[in-house]
Amino acid sequence: MAVLVHLKWLYRELGLHSLYDTGRDAWFIIAARCCRMMAFGTVALILALFFSELKFSDTYIGLFMTWTLLGDVLLSVVLTAIADRVGRRRVLIGGSIMMVLSGAMFALFENYWILLFAAVVGVVSATGGDFGPFRAIEESILSSLTSPNTRPDVLSWYVTVATLGQSMGTESSGRVIHYLQHLKGWTLIDAYHAVFWVYSGVGVVNLIFMALLSDKCEIQKTEDTTKEEAEVLLEDDESQEMEEVGRQSLDQPPQKDQKQRLFSQISTETRSAMYKLWFLLIIDSLADGMTPYSLTTYYMDQKFHMKKSTLGDVISISYFLSFISTMFASPLCRRLGLVNTMVFTHLPSSAAVLFFPFPSSLALTVILLMIRTGLNNMDQAPRAAFIAAVVKPEERTAIMGITSVLRTFASAAGPTVTGILAGQKRFWIAFVAAGALRIGYDLGLFAMFVNMKLYQHEEKDSAEPRIADPRRSSDEEELRELPMP
Repeated sequence: MAVLVHLKWLYRELGLHSLYDTGRDAWFIIAARCCRMMAFGTVALILALFFSELKFSDTYIGLFMTWTLLGDVLLSVVLTAIADRVGRRRVLIGGSIMMVLSGAMFALFENYWILLFAAVVGVVSATGGDFGPFRAIEESILSSLTSPNTRPDVLSWYVTVATLGQSMGTESSGRVIHYLQHLKGWTLIDAYHAVFWVYSGVGVVNLIFMALLSDKCEIQKTEDTTKEEAEVLLEDDESQEMEEVGRQSLDQPPQKDQKQRLFSQISTETRSAMYKLWFLLIIDSLADGMTPYSLTTYYMDQKFHMKKSTLGDVISISYFLSFISTMFASPLCRRLGLVNTMVFTHLPSSAAVLFFPFPSSLALTVILLMIRTGLNNMDQAPRAAFIAAVVKPEERTAIMGITSVLRTFASAAGPTVTGILAGQKRFWIAFVAAGALRIGYDLGLFAMFVNMKLYQHEEKDSAEPRIADPRRSSDEEELRELPMP
């Protein structure tokens, strides 16, 4: 009996009951992201190594990643702007198709410009992160499916399961490449091509999960509880057009009108908070772009000349540590708050990036990598929950889309800078600069948002339970009732 009570407490403490109550749409989205991050993990391990094997210079490798990220920016702008009108599920299915085609192009071709075209126009993770059209829309859907009580739990598992996928992807990628390159008639480049076929296959699985989503994932008219919300949904109506005349010029080019519509969904109150957060996220994303995991593995391969299977093992273990740590992000949020959890888990990771290039031994370098990766993702779910708590429900898709675009755009400059430094034998400077920028982001986040009031726009009946969490109190009562040993 005591064991069952403890298991029930753990079930609730880790937020699994919130995930179960949210329903199958959340399960499909999280499963799809796990598969997708598995594919991104395989690419993160080999992408820079693949280009190096094709005799592309470090500068060209950095430029490739920059242009790929810029392509992700364009893709995110277009798809996020139309997602709520065209249909979120249709956009996610379209992104899955692009992922399948991009993987096939990498599996078939070795020309730099063809591969660049496939990466810019399609969906390829140049850095190992989940850039492109998926994440912003998925987080918006999950925020709509959840309440303030359950949202941190569900978003935490959205991140947690993704890191498990990354761990599995890097581990299998290293092992598969090591096995294939030792087969008769296989070269290392052939092994890399085979991994890209796996990437394309995972895209098909992602497409299936997206096709299984229900109508609940689309924007719901029942969310129209304010005048601003009604104006957004009726912006194509004649009366709305008359109101728009007084607020913005209608004689601008059509392509700018699309951008205005995206920003018109955001209130002035929300913008004042988001401008500060966007500024900090740009700094953090620039740092991440300078030292993505694809370039980190490339740096370790150059410095220590590791076997691909060993390199895959190291990265996989670090991702698995991240999987373990992110499970505790939600309990920490309930005890420390969203902002404190974001800062105090991300700061040690930032310090590890700063000191990463200094050790001359492989063991110390691996330890710093474990600290960096193990704690790096604990701020993601609290950040998504924080944004959802600051903005109005009808603004979430636009806000998360703009946030994704800005972060990707900032990340795009990083690989080029690192590629130039690597070409001049100063690779280590990228890690020092990135670590310093990340620490600045952490301290700025704490200074600007630690005392900010959240959930001002949530419905009253869903916001009140946050004052006292009955789930937590009931669990504690059950534990107190257990017989003492």
